[in-house]
Amino acid sequence: MPIADILTGRPVHVIAVGKAAAAMASAFLAVRHMQVQQALAIGTHTHPDLPTSVEWIESSHPFPDARSQVAGERAIAAAQRVHSGDALVILLSGGASALMAAPLDGISLADKIETTKLMMASGADIHALNTVRRHLSKVKGGRLAAACVGTTVTLAISDVVGDDLNVIGSGPGVPDATTWADAAAALERFGGDAHLSEVRHVIARGVAGAIADTPKPGHASLKRSQAMVIGSRADAMEGARQAALARGYHSVVIAEPVTGEAREMAPRWLARVQELTRATPRPACVISSGETTVRVTGTGRGGRNLEFALAIAESMASPAATAMASIGTDGIDGSSGVAGGIVDSTTMTRASALNLDAPGNYLAANDSLAFFAPLDDVVRLGRTDTNVGDLQVILID
Repeated sequence: MPIADILTGRPVHVIAVGKAAAAMASAFLAVRHMQVQQALAIGTHTHPDLPTSVEWIESSHPFPDARSQVAGERAIAAAQRVHSGDALVILLSGGASALMAAPLDGISLADKIETTKLMMASGADIHALNTVRRHLSKVKGGRLAAACVGTTVTLAISDVVGDDLNVIGSGPGVPDATTWADAAAALERFGGDAHLSEVRHVIARGVAGAIADTPKPGHASLKRSQAMVIGSRADAMEGARQAALARGYHSVVIAEPVTGEAREMAPRWLARVQELTRATPRPACVISSGETTVRVTGTGRGGRNLEFALAIAESMASPAATAMASIGTDGIDGSSGVAGGIVDSTTMTRASALNLDAPGNYLAANDSLAFFAPLDDVVRLGRTDTNVGDLQVILID
């Protein structure tokens, strides 16, 4: 049955979770001709248009806390109240994995937090990280949909490369193709020799078949589920392209996602840009997007976008007027408190005038913010309502 018919033809229960939860819930409930029975929103901040009928739970990101566990249990209870003839609508956006947490029996929330922090610091990509998160959760990996006897519809804003609905928010409303063995392999790769005894014990029991795996494609409980992506990095790039065209730039969009270690990928990205724009009329604008990673070994403040920009600061120094920015679309880049950074053809000259160290020293300490802040070359967007990955834009005059 088409999703539109499901939403308008039966009683609807709503669970919105993620950085855009309040905004998505507000917009969804403003649509007429729907029989909304209950609505729960779990996010980082509320929205001025959020109806008073919506139960609001402010939760924690990027790491879960006690509020996240309350939110996870509350979401399961809401799903269990859905009747067989009703529909459960899951409005999903970036950050949902941390904002809604309900650990499996045998591990604590502290165990999950320690595991997440360790894997992120070890450079785990979102696919590996969420494979472990799904298997340690009562709500992720299709388990929220499995708790519902009605039809489940997931409408997602994607914050992951590839728009994999299984990865967005760790896939609470869709079947999970990964296994306990995959979770064990991801933890082995990015968990190293860390203790994590309870987590390792639960995963080992899962691999041995003592704990049921997440619902797989074709599972009876998820045959009633549907899902679709309603926003992604492609929309951010198209918005940037339209803005560039309006300002007279000849635009080039790189469709392939920018992924990998930020400081390693940035020089390759710049070389690709230079190749693509040799024959492009000036002024030119190149737009790309994706999500890189950072292996944290230092104690400084920064993020993947700041490191991406800093890694090409020296290469950008030239007589030509060139400027580049890399930002997180949610307005938050790692531990920096800003969205990202800008480098241009004058960056190194200005850095020298302020007696700043070479970029490599800041990269070694994961302290990219300390380079960009004195130059006033950080990008401050404030908190946006959602995340569709990172955006890179370079202007060549």
